Amino acid sequence: MAHDSKAGITPLVMPKWGLEMREGTVTSWLVDEGAEIAVGTPVVDVETDKISNAVEAPDPGVLRRRVAQEGETLPVKALLGVMADASVSDADIDDYVAAYEVPAADADDEDAAPAYTFVDVDGLRVRYARRGPAQGVPVLFMHGFGGDLDNWLFNLDAIAESSPVIALDLPGHGQSEARLPGTSLAELASFVARFLDQLDVERVHAVGHSLGGAIASRLALDHPQRVVSVALVNSTGLGPEINAGYTEGFVAAGSRRELKPVVEQLFADPSLVSRQLVDDLLKYKRVDGVGELLQSLGAAQFGGGRQVEQPGAELARAGKPVLVVWGREDRVIPAAHAANAPPGAKVEVLPGAGHMSMMEKASDVNALFKKHFAVAME
Repeated sequence: MAHDSKAGITPLVMPKWGLEMREGTVTSWLVDEGAEIAVGTPVVDVETDKISNAVEAPDPGVLRRRVAQEGETLPVKALLGVMADASVSDADIDDYVAAYEVPAADADDEDAAPAYTFVDVDGLRVRYARRGPAQGVPVLFMHGFGGDLDNWLFNLDAIAESSPVIALDLPGHGQSEARLPGTSLAELASFVARFLDQLDVERVHAVGHSLGGAIASRLALDHPQRVVSVALVNSTGLGPEINAGYTEGFVAAGSRRELKPVVEQLFADPSLVSRQLVDDLLKYKRVDGVGELLQSLGAAQFGGGRQVEQPGAELARAGKPVLVVWGREDRVIPAAHAANAPPGAKVEVLPGAGHMSMMEKASDVNALFKKHFAVAME
């Protein structure tokens, strides 16, 4: 988030959240000029066409200048504000702001690379994204029921700083083909293994959110040679309860009025649900075949408001390092299920987060991920 700067000056810049983000709108400043700020302090709220979130301080210091105005729409890497300690003069800050130039969007190879790629797996077209270094064990991100790889928009680039990253739209989701390889976790995990074969990837750190977590667990159990570690975020497969009002409501909703209150159940802070987020979900749900596909998958996995399969409870026999992360205010799957993690697992329940804890507490979750992957490789 920081930009090359003079000694003692730290810029706050428009972040790049997600692979396609080009600009964001400043909605409100959360910190006054002159305030002392710690690392990770939310400083300014920004809204994108996907979601709203706070820009956090990359370094400690004093917020000396709020450059961006509330309501202003700015490109990625534009200057939002300036942090500096008291020894830096106002004149130096004026000079810094005046001289600041927004780096070109394609200033590095990472941004110039195509955001997404497609591959055929068993004749089924799958969208995926790859980021990060060429060397190392990749981190494979799997989203949940009705989601897509953009559910990880606050996580992929952060993890790609130190590890190769792969995120896919599961079959029948996102921009992958509206067809399923089956509705059981074993069939979905087997499909993911064949997806990795297509990419010539032998082993991964398997990360899954919600239903993706149960697929990650099943992958570790059925294809243990492919999985180095498992990270489960608000995962299915660790207990029987699930909110049928959400799962069935998501499948049934056919309009913005019906879908918005359902999607709001995903977040501790429902104001994070943007108009664009609801519109994107409606557009996905209206793709031919998606409605029936979600209905059959939902019935197979969560019929009658009960989780049919519990692979997370079996993970101990896989012998893999396991991280379990949950948002305490999860209204879809009870956070109490975190207690069913296998012995020896690292478990973190995060206050102020709901079912989408990797979005609502991205910095905390990313730090947990990085530590987990490092420990797994020791």
